[in-house]
Amino acid sequence: MMRRRKECRFCSEGRKDISPFDTSLGKFLTDKGKIVNRRITGVCSKHQRKLSRAIKQARNLGILPYVAH
Repeated sequence: MMRRRKECRFCSEGRKDISPFDTSLGKFLTDKGKIVNRRITGVCSKHQRKLSRAIKQARNLGILPYVAH
């Protein structure tokens, strides 16, 4: 059974940078606060690196929690 490959949502939107102040970064975290794998989210490797960097910056700034309780 062939599955259709997920398209990167950042590439399809034409976004080059991902801001740590973006409110949609919470969708890329599990309920425990871990960063979701790119196989699951369908994000390309270039944007996954930028996404993880933005999430880590947002955690450092106090926008996102390190661990969800």
